[in-house]
Amino acid sequence: MIDKRRLESGGLILFLVLISVALLLVVSSFIGALLWSVLAAILFQSLFRWLLARWPGRRNLAAAATLLIILVAVILPALAITGMVVDQSAGVYAKVQSGQIDFARYFDQVHDALPDWVRHPLDRAGLGSFDLAQARIAQGLRSSFQSIAAQALSIGRNAAAFLLAFGVGLYVTFFLLRDGERLAPAVRDALPLERSVADRLLGKFVSVVRATIKGSVVVALVQGALGAITFWIVGVPAALLWGLLMALVALLPAVGPAIVWVPVAIYLLATGAVWQGVVVIVSGVAVIGLADNILRPILVGRDTGIPDWLVLVTTLGGIEVAGLSGIVVGPLVAALFIAGWQILTEERQGRRVDGDPDAAANAPPAAT
Repeated sequence: MIDKRRLESGGLILFLVLISVALLLVVSSFIGALLWSVLAAILFQSLFRWLLARWPGRRNLAAAATLLIILVAVILPALAITGMVVDQSAGVYAKVQSGQIDFARYFDQVHDALPDWVRHPLDRAGLGSFDLAQARIAQGLRSSFQSIAAQALSIGRNAAAFLLAFGVGLYVTFFLLRDGERLAPAVRDALPLERSVADRLLGKFVSVVRATIKGSVVVALVQGALGAITFWIVGVPAALLWGLLMALVALLPAVGPAIVWVPVAIYLLATGAVWQGVVVIVSGVAVIGLADNILRPILVGRDTGIPDWLVLVTTLGGIEVAGLSGIVVGPLVAALFIAGWQILTEERQGRRVDGDPDAAANAPPAAT
């Protein structure tokens, strides 16, 4: 005979799964906006509490003031920089199309300026003329700029959808800031997990979000800004565009901004721009390279426990799946994956010890 209570519980779980999937489909167009609303609410919760302490009981006013600060200090500058980068990208792409920028000639100049002990192995490997490499790299760069230009046109065509998502994001952020202290315990209590497990997972979620945004995105933006300033000083065209590229690669462990400034320095030295090349090298090593070591401990304060190789793989995979939001989504999934398996392992070991007196006697002492 079927247990009626178990059947009803299974029906409720099935209903919750189906309605949750349906809700995700309904709000799928705004997933990115909702995600960044949650991130903003987590990052600026301390600012909201600081304002609320000065305006006791006026949660709406404190949330509105926090949202205004986010808009003025973060969103508007980001939109302005994006507009300038799109303009520079279109300008560089036009020069590539017209032949004013000839990547093949630049590679020839670098090749001819290389010392013999570097050039001869390249010649023996069939790369002396750089014909194939030039064609591929030039085509890749042209495709990149063409893609950027296409994205700019796409943003223009979908301006209404962007503005709608932007408005939804701000609206949701306001309520998450105002009601976050009540929503977080409600979410924790609703999870079908033990209280201690839910607390650990939510704590890991918040710590990874803060570490990823503050310790990765902010540091990468600082390194990109320093790179753009350096390129502007030495006269590199489209300095802001290359600075943005440096910020993007700075998000990836084991890659870093050197993948941008090192080739620039090599080209400048190879073409006779000695002092410009020296300035780029000094700035890359002494300023840009040290920014990560100085800022990350200050902004993060503690390690998230994710290996660098896993951060690299999950960040790249997250960008592939979720676009820009993948910068946060990838490491977040990795952190929750590790935390979940750690909790499961600890619980299994605890049950094994509880069920075996000999194992309990021989178990290592708990860390203090």
